[in-house]
Amino acid sequence: MQRPVARAGSAAALAAALALGGCSMFQPAAPGAAPPGEPLPPPIQVPLATHTFPYDPASTGVVGQVQVTFARHEDTLSDIARRFDLGYEEVVNANPGVDPWLPREGTRIVLPTMFVLPDAPAEGIVVNLAALRMFHFPPAAKDGTRVVHTYPIGIGKVGWATPAGTTTVVSRRREPWWTPPASVRREHAAAGDPLPARVPPGPDNPLGTRAMNLGWDSYLIHGTNKPAGVGLRASHGCIRMYPEDIEVLFERVAVGTRVTVVNQPLLQRWHGDTLYVQSYPLHEEQRSGEDATEHHAPYDARLQDRFLYEASRHGVAVNWPVAEQAVKEARGTAVPVTRRGLTIDRYLAAARHVENVLPAGANWRGPQACGELC
Repeated sequence: MQRPVARAGSAAALAAALALGGCSMFQPAAPGAAPPGEPLPPPIQVPLATHTFPYDPASTGVVGQVQVTFARHEDTLSDIARRFDLGYEEVVNANPGVDPWLPREGTRIVLPTMFVLPDAPAEGIVVNLAALRMFHFPPAAKDGTRVVHTYPIGIGKVGWATPAGTTTVVSRRREPWWTPPASVRREHAAAGDPLPARVPPGPDNPLGTRAMNLGWDSYLIHGTNKPAGVGLRASHGCIRMYPEDIEVLFERVAVGTRVTVVNQPLLQRWHGDTLYVQSYPLHEEQRSGEDATEHHAPYDARLQDRFLYEASRHGVAVNWPVAEQAVKEARGTAVPVTRRGLTIDRYLAAARHVENVLPAGANWRGPQACGELC
């Protein structure tokens, strides 16, 4: 089989895209409408759970399902992200061209609630820095069944990157005091924002209400008093979680739990008879070469060989245009790349269309649980 000749394109950094804000705004037809000659979209259904899934170590490589909803009046993408237990960048990347601060009522929003599991031991906590997402693999239940829980996270910003490697949870604290490291205090002092030596529990504590210290000195998994920072590179290296998620995880994780941190911007696994690819933007530190703004993993002969090998093992063919688009656009949406005749647009058009409400079993019980907006 002849592979397509691919030359990597380039894209502006995400921060620049956010700065452009409303200069390009996608305004689709009202929900339920369709362009002439196109089939009607699926009916609007209740949203599926987005954070807990059955898990079989022998066969599960992909969990969840891509969903589509429509923005409500005064929604921001940050509102929608938290409603569906997604991170800010996850939703922004999945919806290029949509104004993150004013998507406008009726705008179609792709929810990337299907996750290709990272290539790491399915034990304890696994963090994929590229995906800004955590996976928790608790031990099997008494009847042998297993589940995987997944949560969006915030991680270290440029210059304060969260390290990759393996460690453990060494302590757990409710209503923690925060003792800022000397390096953080120096940074704040230089910016004219001095920090106290210790910050007590309360609304001004950046650790939120729960914290778990890791075996790496000064690195924690914790809540936050600024939920909008979840799904961003905004911390000094710690792993931040939504307040509602850390409270749930805290009760499920014991001291000694293994924590594996990887940085895998390109994931591929089989789901049934279909190969799925999930591509995330490279972090700034990973961008190199002639065009340092290249934001996706290389789509080169080596990667194409991997796709070709996997497809041939399962007796199917690679949909090369879809594979190339999925990798290069790096939207963070899991895409099937071995379905003949499929395009990404058709795939998303046929996705489950859901109400813009909290999914069943959601951890958050805040204002939106009552049908109100943030």
